[in-house]
Amino acid sequence: MGHMDHFSAGWVTPVLSYAMACVGAALGLRCTVRALEADGASKRNWLTLASVAIGSGIWTMHFVAMLGFSVEGTPIRYDVPLTVLSLLMSIGVVAAGVFTAGYGRSRVTSVAFGGLGTGLGVAAMHYTGMAALDLHGEIDYDPRLVIASVVIAVVAATAALTLTLIVRGPVLATLAALVMGLAVSTMHYTGMYAVSVTLAPSSANLSGATATEFIFPLAVVLGSFLFLASAYVALSPTGKRHESAFAAELLRDVELATV
Repeated sequence: MGHMDHFSAGWVTPVLSYAMACVGAALGLRCTVRALEADGASKRNWLTLASVAIGSGIWTMHFVAMLGFSVEGTPIRYDVPLTVLSLLMSIGVVAAGVFTAGYGRSRVTSVAFGGLGTGLGVAAMHYTGMAALDLHGEIDYDPRLVIASVVIAVVAATAALTLTLIVRGPVLATLAALVMGLAVSTMHYTGMYAVSVTLAPSSANLSGATATEFIFPLAVVLGSFLFLASAYVALSPTGKRHESAFAAELLRDVELATV
C-alpha cells in the first residue's frame, strides 16, 4: 500500500485552493443573481458566465490542491486530454444546474435541481480529474466515502443557491460563496481520503505531464481570470438597461480567455 500525503506542500495548497473555490463561487453566484434581473440574451450570457466561473473555480481548486498530493514510491503524471475533459465536464454539468436555477419558474424547484446539478458537476469534475492520474500502481476507492463526498457537494451547493436566490443581501452573498467554497474543498478532501493506492514498482516511464508542466500554468491562468472577472463584475453597472451590452462584453472576454 502506497503512503499518500495530501499536504506535501504544507498548508499553502489547501488555503489557496479554498480561496480559488470561493472566488469562483462568488463570481458565479453573483452572475446568477444578475441573470434573474435580466431577460433574453442578457440572461443567457450571465448564466453562461456563471457556469464558466463556478466550473473553472471548482477545477482550479481541485488541481491546486492536487499540487500537494504525493504518493511515496512513485511519480505522478496527468493525462492531458482527460484533465482538459474534467474542466469541460465541470463547466458543462454546472451549466445544467445553473440554467435550471436561472430559468425555473418555481424558486424552490430551481434551487433543488440547480443544487443537484451543480453538486454533481463538482463530483464529476473531481473523479474525472482523478481518472487522469497515472502512477506505478492501482487506485481504489472506499465507496462509502465516495457517496459521502457526492452528498456533501450536492447539499452544500443547494445551500449556497438557497442563500443566493431566495434570500438577498451582501452578507448572505458572501456567506453563500464561503459555503460553496467549503463544499468544494470538503468534497475534494473527502474524496481524496476515499483513495487507496496499491503500488506496482516499475522503472518504466509514465505517460502524461507533471503538475508543474501542465496543471500549474493552467491553474494560474484560470485563477487570474477568476480574480479579474470578479473585479469586473463588482464594478459593473447593475441597471437593466446596461445588462445586455455588459454581459455580452463579459462573454466575449471569456471566449477570448479560453482560446
